[in-house]
Amino acid sequence: MTAPSTAPVGTRVVHRRYVPYSHAHYAGNLVDGAYSLGLFGDVATEMCILTDGDEGLFASYNDVQFRAPVRAGDILEITCELTRAGTRSRLMDFAVLVVARGAATPENPGAAQVLTDPIVATTATGTVVVP
Repeated sequence: MTAPSTAPVGTRVVHRRYVPYSHAHYAGNLVDGAYSLGLFGDVATEMCILTDGDEGLFASYNDVQFRAPVRAGDILEITCELTRAGTRSRLMDFAVLVVARGAATPENPGAAQVLTDPIVATTATGTVVVP
């Protein structure tokens, strides 16, 4: 039996992830938009475990926005915030921010830089259900 949700609205989960070059699918080392959606699933799973002791199931995404490219070599910060908790459904806001980006040159192929102002790459709202 799953315990009722104990986390208040406003609870946040944050993950960070390096994007390997093996995930680039397009010219310019671009990564497909589905990569961000997979990361949203990861933070939503942690949120459901924290709030309900269950992994939950994604029911829908609303208003997915691809605002800026994600590239191989980026370091991403993925956030999830619980915005509403019903009896079995949980509404969450998601964001992928690019916090560091590769800056390779022929002279320095491993160069990278932390961004002073993170880039908002993807945002969405999603609904998950728990038993």
